[in-house]
Amino acid sequence: MTGDHQTLALLLFSAFIAVTLGITTWVSRNRHGSAEEFYAGGRLFSPMENGFAIAGDYMSAASFLGISGLIALYGYDGVLYSIGFLVAWLVVLLLVAELVRNCGRFTLADVVAARMSERPVRIAAGTSSVTVSVLYLVAQMVGAGSLVALLLGGTSEAAQSWTVIGVGALMVVYVSLGGMRATTWIQIVKAVLLMGGAITLTILVLLHFHGDFNQMLNTAADKSGHGKDFLAPGLRYGGDLTSQLDFISLGLALVLGTAGLPHILSRFYTVPTARAARRSVVWSIGLIGSFYLMTIVLGFGAAAIVGTDEVRASNASGNTAIPLLSLILGGGAGSTGGTVLFAFVAAIAFATILAVVAGITLASSASVAHDLYASLKRRHAKQRSEVAVARIAAVGIGLAAIGLGLLARDLNVAFLVGLAFAVAASANLPVLLYSLFWRGFTTRGAVWSVYGGLIPAMLLVIFSPVVSGSPTAMFPGVDFHLFPLENPGLISIPLGFLAGWIGTVTSPQGPDPAKHAETEVRSLTGAGAV
Repeated sequence: MTGDHQTLALLLFSAFIAVTLGITTWVSRNRHGSAEEFYAGGRLFSPMENGFAIAGDYMSAASFLGISGLIALYGYDGVLYSIGFLVAWLVVLLLVAELVRNCGRFTLADVVAARMSERPVRIAAGTSSVTVSVLYLVAQMVGAGSLVALLLGGTSEAAQSWTVIGVGALMVVYVSLGGMRATTWIQIVKAVLLMGGAITLTILVLLHFHGDFNQMLNTAADKSGHGKDFLAPGLRYGGDLTSQLDFISLGLALVLGTAGLPHILSRFYTVPTARAARRSVVWSIGLIGSFYLMTIVLGFGAAAIVGTDEVRASNASGNTAIPLLSLILGGGAGSTGGTVLFAFVAAIAFATILAVVAGITLASSASVAHDLYASLKRRHAKQRSEVAVARIAAVGIGLAAIGLGLLARDLNVAFLVGLAFAVAASANLPVLLYSLFWRGFTTRGAVWSVYGGLIPAMLLVIFSPVVSGSPTAMFPGVDFHLFPLENPGLISIPLGFLAGWIGTVTSPQGPDPAKHAETEVRSLTGAGAV
């Protein structure tokens, strides 16, 4: 990239960082330090504000950079990510949004612990939530590194590394100083910017082909090097039985994983009522739905205008397809229009990453403090000490995400998010659904459900081609992979549900009927909800 690109994009980066740090500083001066303020922003957000914040939290670097990159590389098979992320919101709306808001206070563990023995359930759910959050954070770090490396020299490993470290430091500042209120407003600003950028690029792509979508698809197929196969299923996931099973596994993870993501569930607690939580999801579905439809246009547009080979040459995983597309749409390298549009899109993508990592870090630090710490030292923990632990946890989680982000910097960000979704669907979703809908569910069932999904999912990832045994693995020089699939969801999600059932039917003590009746009434009516 030219010096003009670098200067303008860095100025826009700096402007967004200055604005968001200003929001964080202002909010930190207007808070009273309670757990409710730090975790839920005082529950003062309207459904529209929370809907925009949910959309800002959900539309991550994986959405903007990764999905479009996968479509540019693999055509039809890449579209699965757009469809999976969108359909997942129907599960959230119909099954969990209102019930979670009624049953919990700040975290997923609140919902489960309402009718169980608190300590073992909170430790299990807190451990799972932190694991999912760190995996999700790694994807954002990788996206940030790819973006800034492109800006500063294309393949600069030093630029990627320092970017990952810088994003980690910023997310710790946002969370530890501003809490949920600052994080929410950062996400709202980011959602508006991202929608504006996506709409602008989509219009420019369609104008480039005079509104002829069919021409765009045919051009993409021609420039992909795969011909008509680019527009048909099977380019990435249809070669053999293993890839076909990977396709099914990925679909299950994407559709079911959203309802188990800690940073999404925590957003339902920032509104005053369950009705407001449900309306928030409706707002977010409108924004998210239109956005993912646009990623399809942008992905095929990148294949048609930039070319699949050029996208792969810039970044083997396709993470830079959108910045390259914006450069050409603006007039090409060296042009003023290309420089401005590239810098604008790069700044939006960077803002996207910062907003999402802030939300994930807040949710995971809340799990550490509210679930793990408060469970182990319940009698001595006060609200202020719990918030202090959450701030310290944000630092530790940031360091872990930075380390893993440096290792995984060559993987596609949408693919990495697919792994996080698989773990969430395996460990968090079974225990959540059982707790809400199964009258006979017990404490042993809850603990077994979490660990029965979490441990297999993590082991399958460790021994999969993602970590070793393939040229694109985290450790390409070694081979200890035993599991053939890249995504563990097909195996680990059923294991989570099965472990919860086995744990329940073998429990020496049955459920507490009074606690279940109280939880059921509260979940359905909102009576007694915080």
